[in-house]
Amino acid sequence: MIGTWHFLHQTPDTTIKMQFIIDKKEDITLSVILEPFPFPVEIHTVTVEGNLLQARGISQFVPGESFEFDLAFEDQEFQGRIKLPYQEAFFVKGMKGTGPSLEDLLISTLSPYRKSDVKPRNDQEIREAVEILLNKMSITDKIGQMSQCMSTNLSLGSDIESETPEKLIMEGRVGSILSAVNSNRVFELQKIAVERSPHGIPLLFNFDVIHGFQTIFPVPLAWSCSWDMAAIREANAIASKEASATGITYNHGPMVDITRDPRWGRVVEGAGEDPYLGSLIAKAQVEGFQGESLFDPETIIACLKHFVAYGAAEAGRDYNTVDISEGTLRNVFLPPFQAGIEAGAGSVMNSFNTYQGVPVAGNRYILNELLRKELGFDGILISDYGAIDEIVAHGNAKDSKEAAQKALEATMDIEMVTRSYDHLHELIERGFVVEEQLNEAVRRILTFKYKIGIMDDPFRYVRPEKEKEYHFHPMHLEASRKLAQKSIVLLKNNGALPLADKKQKLAVIGPFGDSKDMLGPWQWSRYSKETVTLREGLEAKGFPKTHLLMEAGCKVEEAVDGGIERAVAAAEQADIVILALGESSEMSGEAASRMDITLPQVQQELAEAIVRVGKPTVLVLTNGRPLVLDWFERHVDAIVETWFLGSQAGHAIADVLLGHYNPTGKLTMSFPAHIGQVPVYYSHYKTGRPVTENNKGEKFFSRYIDGSNDPLYPFGYGLSYTSFEISDIRLSQTQMTDSETIVASVTVSNTGQVPGEETVQMYIQDLYGSVVRPVKELKGFNKVQLAASEAKEICFSITAADLVYWNPELKYGAEPGDFKVYIGSSSRDVKETSFELVL
Repeated sequence: MIGTWHFLHQTPDTTIKMQFIIDKKEDITLSVILEPFPFPVEIHTVTVEGNLLQARGISQFVPGESFEFDLAFEDQEFQGRIKLPYQEAFFVKGMKGTGPSLEDLLISTLSPYRKSDVKPRNDQEIREAVEILLNKMSITDKIGQMSQCMSTNLSLGSDIESETPEKLIMEGRVGSILSAVNSNRVFELQKIAVERSPHGIPLLFNFDVIHGFQTIFPVPLAWSCSWDMAAIREANAIASKEASATGITYNHGPMVDITRDPRWGRVVEGAGEDPYLGSLIAKAQVEGFQGESLFDPETIIACLKHFVAYGAAEAGRDYNTVDISEGTLRNVFLPPFQAGIEAGAGSVMNSFNTYQGVPVAGNRYILNELLRKELGFDGILISDYGAIDEIVAHGNAKDSKEAAQKALEATMDIEMVTRSYDHLHELIERGFVVEEQLNEAVRRILTFKYKIGIMDDPFRYVRPEKEKEYHFHPMHLEASRKLAQKSIVLLKNNGALPLADKKQKLAVIGPFGDSKDMLGPWQWSRYSKETVTLREGLEAKGFPKTHLLMEAGCKVEEAVDGGIERAVAAAEQADIVILALGESSEMSGEAASRMDITLPQVQQELAEAIVRVGKPTVLVLTNGRPLVLDWFERHVDAIVETWFLGSQAGHAIADVLLGHYNPTGKLTMSFPAHIGQVPVYYSHYKTGRPVTENNKGEKFFSRYIDGSNDPLYPFGYGLSYTSFEISDIRLSQTQMTDSETIVASVTVSNTGQVPGEETVQMYIQDLYGSVVRPVKELKGFNKVQLAASEAKEICFSITAADLVYWNPELKYGAEPGDFKVYIGSSSRDVKETSFELVL
């Protein structure tokens, strides 16, 4: 029975394909791929007696429901009983091999539905068509367009009481579907909507495409460390290309929350702590997803999330309270959303938190006054999962009926998955809301359905032939590898790297030495088994297997019997040790906040045992957040922050370790020296008793009595295999008006022996004003490639626009006075000079 097996099963609503991959190392193992559903199956028990196999498993997305398999194998066939969640057990017959793809089965079926002469409608044509259709729709029809359901009757998080998607679609009670990530399933559901719903209005198909669809790219916190907008834009364009081929039309991303607390699990999804850099990355992501035109079937609607200040959750605990000032909202958390809206993002999703005591899902000031009226956003506003119901849980509404009213009054267009909006019919009858409020929401939804072309060509995104071509394409994998290289940050190196000699014996020790858990959270790739491990990456670069001593030493959070002893023995035989440590994917992402952001204790014990051996030791980290690394900074020879790098992780890491790629990454979140510093970030305020070089040992200043205020590794920090020098700053003038420009220039020199790239960063400080301002704010950067001994002049332009902030007069503006400009290789390592703004 060892090998790959498959079966097809036809239900009244869909064709299910299941693959079993049965392997034997020490024991029989079973892996399961279930299509068209995106939910991974985790097998807990496998029992084999002769040709009979019994297995039990679960999926983290199907709480309380198990998968059961009782199968008998003979020659090239098998048969037996299978139980899936929420379904009765059924009998199956299958065969050996991977079997036909659902895509192949769909291609011929689609032929009669294809259209070739559809052209985009202009804005006026869309407005007219929307009004004609709107006038035909009942209140129930309109509520349907404002409602969403899952692609199956499975639920995420808390249980959601809902009828089947097929029934809801047929009755016109949903306008969008979440998590249909197979073209077969998209076709089945779209066909019901077009042929059997009251007005034949096609569905939007939504999914969280966060850092790739089938080809997985580095997690967003990782790729932000590339500071490379073109590469980030390309990654999202590729993700859009792969997702749209499956029929996805509407993305639940990008996440553009500014975040300064590494305890929060969702730091992994964002661009870090800085609003300037975060704004550039937000713009690049929207441009990548939406391309030149949403009518292009290889683009998807971008949704900016989570509006707003979700990253300020108290104590770094997901879904927790947020309590910030208007100035902090405007100056820190709002800029990436402004940039994304200016880039044309078609959608925005609310945050789970409150603002001024009001849950954002029902907050008229945040969603209507600020987002719609002030920022001019006229796209689709969608609730996060269950967020309207949670208005009740927050204590801001008596029941889901009142919550629905508050969300509608805040101009929420689509309710994700829950059914509070079913109350809108009664609320209209009782005069609490009016039908025109529904009309405004439905206009926006229908407008985008026309914009993407599905009103005239409902099946244009269902392209199984393109799925086969695009998914995990070699060019996409190469783009993932290149971005992964750029995302790696070298935190420490005393000369241990790059690895100079493949004749050396290399001990790769730790749970991530040969792990495929390199993709990170928020991905559901069918190709996860093909993720390149660190071991595979080193072997592919020519490191002979005889010179690679592999020992896990421990699991991520659990000891292994004899693991540390075997790891120490391997280290003793080696010339150099790679400690491959970190977090599992489940330790980052939504609902994955951590109180302690050190490595798990079992890994710390492993590291201490290995360091005692006395061999040169390199720490290679796989993780989704900044970690406390002070012990490692003191005890190992080099530290390489690789994050979760995606499908080509092992290749990219090996490229850097062996010096085939000179690391260029720069941190976008500060790494604390101790958990007690959190949140720690570079653009803090001085306070009335700032710590200086002269007073840092004295007591009555804003300092800790048991350690420094400074992070271990600051924002913008990252080393190279070469060295750079940056000259003093030259200013074209030292005084400027609001219509003038100052040019700040430096000379950057590569003083090392190999070519390299430096990211030269410019920061500005407003020294005094009507409110206090941060000690530094990033206002520009320039990436420069330099050969050994080469030097180049780098210039930055400073205008009054760089000095603007939200001030006590409740408006944006720049104030006259003195400013400092800093230019350097990180937020800490800078040269400085001064200028004055006169008005």
